[in-house]
Order: sequence, then structure tokens, then C-alpha cells
Amino acid sequence: MHAIFEYIPLIVFFVVFKFADIYWATGSLIVTSALQILYYLIKKEPVPTRQWIFFGLIAVFGSLTIFFHDDAFIKWKVTLINGVFAIALLVSDFVFKKNLIKQFLGESLTLPEPIWRRLNLAWVSFFVLCGGLNLYIAFNFEQEIWVNFKVFGLTIMTFVFALGSVLSLYKYLPQDEESDKTE
Repeated sequence: MHAIFEYIPLIVFFVVFKFADIYWATGSLIVTSALQILYYLIKKEPVPTRQWIFFGLIAVFGSLTIFFHDDAFIKWKVTLINGVFAIALLVSDFVFKKNLIKQFLGESLTLPEPIWRRLNLAWVSFFVLCGGLNLYIAFNFEQEIWVNFKVFGLTIMTFVFALGSVLSLYKYLPQDEESDKTE
């Protein structure tokens, strides 16, 4: 349910784009992102840091898109979000010696340190790839192709990469004790 909640602004953006234009879609993205923040505040729950980052970038770049009537700003936002994630993973690991991927998955998974580092770098590479691919598609293809890529392409790429990450770690997953006893 939480994952669907995070995708509501993206879904609204896509639907409004199909019925109106990029500027109305961008406005709807800003409003639905603000409503997500408001939801957390009304429920008196802490707003996740990534929600604040998303909202901040959406508000700034979305407002610039609408004010200047230039879709380049909203197109850059996607690359900047991916860049923020890549930099956060790198800085947290190499500067603060805290692997964010390990912190996120460490309770449910025990891996050797080199594997955590490789997984972290794989996600850094993935975010850099997504950011670069976004720029290429945004500025070399029609707006509708970019919107479809932003909504569907990046979502599918993220799902496939996450699934691939899990599958690559399969040999490190805890084995069922019953299956060990029967062998």
C-alpha cells in the first residue's frame, strides 16, 4: 500500500498530461506531492526524508516549468533526483562509513562487507544510468515519449534492477532449516 501511495503523484501527472498538457500535469504533480506531505503531517507521522526531497525538487523545478513555460526544468528534476540518490549512497558509504543499502536491508539480510559495498555501487551506477538516460530521452525525443519513459520506463527499470539485486543475493539469503534437515 505504501508503494502505491508514493506513486500517486506520478499517476496523476501521467493522467493529467494525457488529457491536458505538461504544464497542467506539472501543476498536478506539485499539488499531489504537497498533499502527500500534508497527509503525513495530519496523521502526525514523521515525513520520510525522501518525500521532502521529492517535494522540494518538484516544487522548485515544477514552479520554474510553469512560470517560464519551459518543460526543460521538469525534465531535469528526474536526473537531479537520481543524482541525489547516487551522491547520497556514495557520500554515506565513503565519507561517513555508513552503507545506506546495508542500513535499509541489514536487519533482514547478512552479507559480507565487500558484497554490501558492491551492492551499494551497483545502485549508484543504476541511478547514474537512469539520470543520464532521462537526459538523453528528454532532450532527443518528443515530450510524449519522455513522459512515457518517466512514468513507465523508469518504473520498470527500477523494478527489474531491484529484482535483479535480490536474485544476485540469493545465495546469501538464509536457508530454511527444514530443507537442510531433509537433505
